[in-house]
Amino acid sequence: MTPPTGVRAYATATSCPQGARLPFVLSGPAPVEVTDMADGRVVHTGDAAPGWELPIGADWPSSLYRARFGPEQPWPPGLPGDTPCPDNEVFFVVREAVPAAPILLSIPFTTWQAYNRAGVPGESVYWTEAPDRAARVTFDRPGCGPPPERWEQGLIEWLRPAGYDVAYCSNLDLHDGLDLLTRHRMLIVNGHDEYWSAGMRDSVEEYVRRGGNVAFFSGNTCWWQIRLEDGGRTMVCHRDPVSDPVEDPRLATVEWSAAGRPENSLTGVSFRAGAGTWGPHMPRMLEESYTARFASHWVFDGTGLTDGDKFGQGCLGYETDAAEFEEIGGVPRATCRDGTPPTFVVLATADLRHWAGYGQGGMATMGVYTSGLGTVFTAATVNWGNTLHDPVVDRITRNVIDRLSTGAGDPWEVIGPEADIRALAALGRTLYAVDASGDLLRRELCGQNLPWEPVGPTPGVRALAAPREAAAGVPVALYGVTGTGRLLHFDGAHWHDLVTAPADATGLAIADCTFYVTTASDLLWRLTFGTTTWHPTPTPQETTTYGGALGDSARQAPGATLPTQGIATYGERAKDGAPSLAETAPTRPTSPQETATIRTASPEETATTNGGPLGDGAGPAPGDAEGAAAPRGEGAAGGVRGLGAMNGRLFVLDGRRRLWSGVPGQGWEPLEVTVPGTAFAAHAGMLVAGGRDLPLRLFRWGRTTPGRLR
Repeated sequence: MTPPTGVRAYATATSCPQGARLPFVLSGPAPVEVTDMADGRVVHTGDAAPGWELPIGADWPSSLYRARFGPEQPWPPGLPGDTPCPDNEVFFVVREAVPAAPILLSIPFTTWQAYNRAGVPGESVYWTEAPDRAARVTFDRPGCGPPPERWEQGLIEWLRPAGYDVAYCSNLDLHDGLDLLTRHRMLIVNGHDEYWSAGMRDSVEEYVRRGGNVAFFSGNTCWWQIRLEDGGRTMVCHRDPVSDPVEDPRLATVEWSAAGRPENSLTGVSFRAGAGTWGPHMPRMLEESYTARFASHWVFDGTGLTDGDKFGQGCLGYETDAAEFEEIGGVPRATCRDGTPPTFVVLATADLRHWAGYGQGGMATMGVYTSGLGTVFTAATVNWGNTLHDPVVDRITRNVIDRLSTGAGDPWEVIGPEADIRALAALGRTLYAVDASGDLLRRELCGQNLPWEPVGPTPGVRALAAPREAAAGVPVALYGVTGTGRLLHFDGAHWHDLVTAPADATGLAIADCTFYVTTASDLLWRLTFGTTTWHPTPTPQETTTYGGALGDSARQAPGATLPTQGIATYGERAKDGAPSLAETAPTRPTSPQETATIRTASPEETATTNGGPLGDGAGPAPGDAEGAAAPRGEGAAGGVRGLGAMNGRLFVLDGRRRLWSGVPGQGWEPLEVTVPGTAFAAHAGMLVAGGRDLPLRLFRWGRTTPGRLR
C-alpha cells in the first residue's frame, strides 16, 4: 500500500440532510472542492482547516458527494487491492430534508469500510481468512470510499439523465430506517452491498411487507452480518462464530445463512449458489451474458427478447447471486429449499460453473418475488449498473424502476405461455385446466412460466372446481360439469358420475358445502352437499337490472341498491349434522319488485335438474364464438361467462369480463376487476385467468386494492 501523502480527512457522518452542516476531521489545512457524483458538478470550493464544517446548501440535490482536500491524486479504476480511495477524498450523502422523491438509493458505506485498507493487518476485515484481519473497524478514519472498480458509479450517473427523481441515503441510515423507507415507494440497492446489520434487514423486510418495493441492482448482497457500535461509528464483523463474543447466536457476525436467517429470504438469491471471478481473472466477467428464460414477463417488455436469447454481455460479475432451481419442461423453477421465497420467479439465468477455477463456480439468476404487499426485483450481479450502455439492460432497468416506483402496470401478471384454455380450477398447489380439445392439463400454481402437463381426456367437461375442505361425504378433489348435465368427480386417474346437473353448463364453483353451476341461459343453480335437488339462484345481472330476467334492453339501474336476498335460501344442509340455513335463519320474503328481478327456471329446465331427462344436446363450450353472447346494449352485462369461488365467496364473470362477488345471504356486488380471459379460477387470495390463445395470468388480491373484499 502506498504511504499516505498530503492531507488526510474523514467526515463525522456518512450522511446529513439538506441545509445542515457536516463536520470534517482533517490532518491539516487544504483547499477543498465538493463535487456531486451524479453529474460531476462542483457545488463548493474554498479553504478548510482542522475543525472545518461544510455548509450543505438547502438547494443541493440529494446525491452522493465527494469532498477533495488538496490536489487530486491518481486513482485509476482497477481490481480489488489496487490503488485504494485516496485519503484526501471523503464521500458522503446529502439526504432530502423533507423526503419526497419516490425512489431512495442506498450507498453501501459498510462494504466500502470493510474493504478500506484491505490486507493491512489489524486495519481491515480483509482478507477473509487472514489470521491478522481486524474484527472491528471504525468510520473515524480516512479511506472509506468506493473501491477501485467503482461498482456503484454507473447507475448513479445514469439515473438523473434518465429522468428519475431519486433521493439518496447511506445504508447506515437503514439500520433504524423504517420511517425513512416508508416515505418512498421504492428502494434501490446498488453495486456491491455485502455487509448488513440486523437492523438494516429488519427495516427493509418490514418495508416490503407494508407495500414498499426494492430493486437489487447488486450482487453478493447481504452476505455478512455486522453489528454497529459507538453510535454507528464502529463496524463489528468477526467472520467467525467462535471468536465472536456475542451471546445471541442470531446476531453473530458470520454469513447470514450461518446466523439462521439466509439472505435470500430478503433478496430472493444468494452468493451460496452464485459465482465469482477474482483478482487477475476478473476480466473474464466481460465474456459472460444472461439468457432470457421468461421473455413474456413484464420485466422484459420492450426488449424484443424471446426465451433463449442472450443479453447483457459484461453485466455478470465480478460476483453473482443465484436461486437454487430445477428445470421443469425446459423452464427453471426455484426449489425454495434454502430460503428463497416461494413466490420467486426466475427471469434469466447464467451458468458460471466454469468460474470454479477463478474464484467460485455457480450460477446467476435474475428474478422477482412478492412479499406481503411489496415486490422485490434482483439483477443478482455486482456490475449491472456499469452495463447500462447495453440497450436491453437499460430497458429492463427502466421497466423495473417505472413499475416499482409508480405502482403502474397491469395487475395481471403473465405466468404462462399462450394456450387455448376453456376451464380452470386450483386444487392445493396444482392448477388444472381443460383445453379446447377437452383434455385435462395441470401445472404448479405459481408465478413461473411452467408448461402445461397433459393428464388425459375428459368426458366433455366444461367447467372445473375444487372444495376448500371435505364435508358430507364430498372429498377434497377435482370436480367437473359437462354440457350434457353430469356432475363428475376426478380421483386422479378416472372421472366418476356423482349426480345429474343442469344442462348446458358454462361454469362450476364450490362454496360453503354447496355446488354452484351456471348455464348458457344465464341461470345460476345450487346443490347443497348431501342432497340431490338443484335450486335456482339469482345472478348478479338479474339482481341489478330492470324488467326481471336479462333481456335485450337490460341495463343496470342507476343508483340501484343491490338486493340482499340473492343467495339466502338453501336446500337441506348436511355438514357434520348442522341444521339447515332455513332452520337457523328464516329467509326474508322478497318484495314484488325484487321478485320481478329474479328469473325462475321453467318446468322444462327444472325437469332436467331434478332427476328428469338430461336433454339431447350440449351447447358450445365457453369461449366458442358461436356460444358467446354479445353484450346487450351499452352498459349491459351481456350474460354470465364464468363462475368461481374462494373462501365461501362466489365470483361471477359477466359478458364484459367484469367480475361480481357474492356471499351467501348477502347478495352481489361489482368488483373493479376486469378478467383478461373467459376462463378463471379463484384460490388463496389469487385469481388466475386464461382463454382462447391467451397467456395464463395471475392477479394477487390486496396488492393493487381494486375490488376490495369486505
